[in-house]
Amino acid sequence: MRVFHVQSGAIAESASLPMTLPPKGFLWIACGRREFELEHGNVQAALQVMCGTTLVDLHVSDLINNQLPSHYDYTSQYDIVVFRRLAAGHTEHDIEQNGPTHTGAQRRGGPPVLRRIDTSPVGFAVFDRVLLTVHPAGCTVLDQYSARLLASASAASRAAGLNLPISPADLMLRIINQMVDGYLDLRRELTRQLDHWQAELLHPKTRFNNWSSLLDARISLHHLDEICEDQRSAIQDWIEAVGGWEPNEATGGQRGLELLRVRSRDVLEHIERVVHHVRRLEQNAETAVQMHFSAQSNRTNDIMRTLTALTAIFLPLNLIAGIFGMNFDFIPLIHLETGFWWALGSMALTTVALVAVFWRKRYLARSAGR
Repeated sequence: MRVFHVQSGAIAESASLPMTLPPKGFLWIACGRREFELEHGNVQAALQVMCGTTLVDLHVSDLINNQLPSHYDYTSQYDIVVFRRLAAGHTEHDIEQNGPTHTGAQRRGGPPVLRRIDTSPVGFAVFDRVLLTVHPAGCTVLDQYSARLLASASAASRAAGLNLPISPADLMLRIINQMVDGYLDLRRELTRQLDHWQAELLHPKTRFNNWSSLLDARISLHHLDEICEDQRSAIQDWIEAVGGWEPNEATGGQRGLELLRVRSRDVLEHIERVVHHVRRLEQNAETAVQMHFSAQSNRTNDIMRTLTALTAIFLPLNLIAGIFGMNFDFIPLIHLETGFWWALGSMALTTVALVAVFWRKRYLARSAGR
């Protein structure tokens, strides 16, 4: 468990759970999911002392649940946001046992980058002056943002224009924004893999046989699309709730509330970018499959056209051979010494004429992709 005291121009970190609120600023209590499951009694006691209320049992279950979709809920004292992350995968570990007890991401096939995406939920309980976050074990989002938060408290960072969060809600939105941007960092590798498959599907000399991985990729992308839709719905519900808030000291007054609404809309815009990208990848994968079968059909048509033209060339030859093979006593040219050469010459002339006609009509032309 990590506890951060955030105030204007300074941040202090401690490992012990406080039982009183500081006179200024707010607290960020970050703990792992299994840790919160074991210590939620102490956390509830601390929240009762500091905030005058505790988490509802259903909300405690939501924060512990490792498979809950993204959603937003609230009470008169606090707000609950569960947000499924899209980040490099990690396996949750029990702090009292060796070995995994929960899997942060559903097992999926397809490209390696899709198998590495972890969709474990991160829970946020937003009070007036306390932010409680419940993370999966080994959460890089917690480590990266806490390091960034501590660095931004230095004088050099403040001089560079990096400001500190002014409220628990502001801090929550910054963490969520970093979680969303984490997927945007993965999209280049995912796009490169799918582009490679598209090139294989459309290459005329390549026999594509990786259909199971491609199907797994389409299923995984559809699953990510559902997760992104849940994320967007949760943030939209949050924005509607923030729209009804009144300015107060906890939110930084009117200006702080306006900045909070702007940041909420910015997070929603980032999520919509992720949704657009995932759907575009889905569409590209589907289009590549359709183009592959269209190309296969065109190649089959080319082969059948060539075979048909060759058959048409040999039909007159078979006719000539059949005529001279009839069992009649008298057939022109059959008793002449040069009859064979006349028949052979007519067959050759017929062949050359038909090849020239078919070539001019491009029935025997070489396709550009072959």
